[in-house]
Amino acid sequence: MAFPDLFKLEKLKIQAYKDRARQQKADKIEAMFNPTTINQRYGVKYVPTQRAGADTQEAHFERVLPATLDVQLLFDGTGVDQIGLLTLFGKNETVAERIQKLLSVCYDVVGTTHEPHFLTVTWGQFLKEGPDGGFRGRLSSLSINYASFNRDGSPLRAQCDLSITADDDPKRQGANRNKSSPDLTHSRTVRTGDTLPLMTADVYGSPRHVIEVARANDLDHFRTLQPGGEILFPPFGD
Repeated sequence: MAFPDLFKLEKLKIQAYKDRARQQKADKIEAMFNPTTINQRYGVKYVPTQRAGADTQEAHFERVLPATLDVQLLFDGTGVDQIGLLTLFGKNETVAERIQKLLSVCYDVVGTTHEPHFLTVTWGQFLKEGPDGGFRGRLSSLSINYASFNRDGSPLRAQCDLSITADDDPKRQGANRNKSSPDLTHSRTVRTGDTLPLMTADVYGSPRHVIEVARANDLDHFRTLQPGGEILFPPFGD
């Protein structure tokens, strides 16, 4: 006979998938204790440039960087998470077993795909579950700090700091992308003294795409541009 879990709280979960579209589920791990803090980071990359004769530097937008989710998980093997009869009849995984499962879910390279799993992190109302919910990404770093040990040397407590970088299905990203996305073609107005190599370097970080930009704008002579004209800059892969 199963005992009702009267003390269950919504726990943070990390679900692993074999594919970026999150269609093929693998294993998952549930936090022993919900984190007290979660850190979300967003970044933007700019290309610094300084024009000839200018005493100031400009920062030109290049792209939005992938978001990052930092989560801290605590594992305890002393049974402090069990209450009353649950201590007697509940299944207590050791800290080593929990960490091994965490590595299997987030870090280990999968034999069939030759890369780590794709992840979705969910937690209650903050990171809601569902087809479009949660934080979708892949592990970028994992730090484990062991704080206490048993007499046989086995760990009793561990703090795991995970950093997960956003990584989602391109089709899903495309469906959610709005018209102002930096990944779409955009234009720049030509100013006096501008050259196509200089403008290309401003946009992409280097002038290596200058031929493709000239072709996209039907330019035969691109070293001298007409001020006030518009130049289109299409998206290119890195």
